Amino acid sequence: MGDSLSQLANDLWIGDGGRVRMYLIPFATRMTVVRLPDGGLWVHSPVALEPALVSSVAALGPVRYLIAPDLIHSLFVPPCADRFPEAEVLVSPRFSKRHPDIRFDAVLTDAPPEPLAEVFDQVVVRGHVFMDEVVFLHRPSRTLIVTDLLQRHRPETDGAVWRGLKRLAGIASPDGGMPLDMRRTFSDRAAARRSVACILGWEFDRIVLAHGDCALEAGHEFANAKLGRLFG
Repeated sequence: MGDSLSQLANDLWIGDGGRVRMYLIPFATRMTVVRLPDGGLWVHSPVALEPALVSSVAALGPVRYLIAPDLIHSLFVPPCADRFPEAEVLVSPRFSKRHPDIRFDAVLTDAPPEPLAEVFDQVVVRGHVFMDEVVFLHRPSRTLIVTDLLQRHRPETDGAVWRGLKRLAGIASPDGGMPLDMRRTFSDRAAARRSVACILGWEFDRIVLAHGDCALEAGHEFANAKLGRLFG
């Protein structure tokens, strides 16, 4: 697990957390930190805040926003909100129904709240029977920030069984992509197509992934290859 943040661009950092399990499947975790024009911080998909990581975040500025980008990424939201009580907690559309005990301040939509619209575009990926991920574009750094929609797990971090399953699911590095179970469970493909078209219409060079290897070069080409033909 990383002890500090790694800077990818002006005003944009990532911090790797420990591995977590969902339905026994191990996942690497990663959060993204953006420094806003007023000096405050926007923290996407918080990971476990080890002391060194807390120090790295605090050194950048005050945390203004904590982002729960889909209904699955809930584990570290409460402890992070306790650690940074002045931060607003912004959650995905279905988050509060799955986690009624987690406090939040606002629900994410296709439009960033006014203080964030200066630097972000965002869209809710619609049409899935379960998932409700919100994808973000940090315009100043031309960086797409993705949670579960695209994944690229490193094979060397898993045992043979998990490596095989992740390859079958289409989410093993270096190729990666949208998980097979997600691809097969869209109930409204037209709505999904509109969401993907919005994402691919943005201008970005890199993609930060919450799970696995980021696409730090040719990010738009990667997104187009993995998403562009799924709903044709």
